[in-house]
Amino acid sequence: QVQLVESGGGLVQAGDSLRLSCAVSGRTFSNYAMAWFRQAPGKEREFVGASSSSSSGRTPDYADSVKGRFTISRDTSQNTAYLQMNSLKAEDTAVYYCAARLWVSNRTPSAYEYWGQGTQVTVSS
Repeated sequence: QVQLVESGGGLVQAGDSLRLSCAVSGRTFSNYAMAWFRQAPGKEREFVGASSSSSSGRTPDYADSVKGRFTISRDTSQNTAYLQMNSLKAEDTAVYYCAARLWVSNRTPSAYEYWGQGTQVTVSS
């Protein structure tokens, strides 16, 4: 069983930066694709970005809405994935979730077997 624990959310102003963390336990971290999704009130969960497993050779994938502002990274020594968010906008306000699946990332939430509990990010304008 894989367990994901997120942290790092909070209240920031537009233009600020924030880094979310997703600590993974229970399996070999390097074998898993790690993704970030977000869900605003009244909206469907949407893809933010994802990083495939280390052996896949694939580059990270980002939604157009965050490309150039958000960056995904992984620290295998800490079994942790990160989402660095820069130049935050009010429309980035949402609950952010990390998710994991074996090997290759996917933009569809239902493709992911494991999920974190979510962390709230609020950006004031």
